[in-house]
Amino acid sequence: MGRIFLVELDGRVYKCKFCGSHLALADDLVSKSFHCRRGKAYLFNIVVNIIVGAQEERMMLSGMHTVADIFCCCCGQIVGWKYEAAHDKSQKYKEGKFVLERGRIVDGAESEFYLDTRPSMSDNEDA
Repeated sequence: MGRIFLVELDGRVYKCKFCGSHLALADDLVSKSFHCRRGKAYLFNIVVNIIVGAQEERMMLSGMHTVADIFCCCCGQIVGWKYEAAHDKSQKYKEGKFVLERGRIVDGAESEFYLDTRPSMSDNEDA
């Protein structure tokens, strides 16, 4: 097995929940209104640091599609799927795009900041 070279994205990124590898830029987000068996999912134009699995025919809520599961190339966890082909003309816009399952990714902007939400005293209060 060879060495893994990860792509580091600049800007607001979505990361693998399991290992923190960068997966997609917020700028490449197409839609947040997708769903999967485990909950919400997001549609992206471009996703990096993944391995694309074998293609299969899968019946989705929007009809039959040829899809391939996608895995984080660092930890191997499944993170979503890629639309290879849509059988319905109205679904052709999905071809070549990627779906990341919301429960398997984290928003890099949320995880980079620590906010102390404990109540504190103001400067003029005595301890």
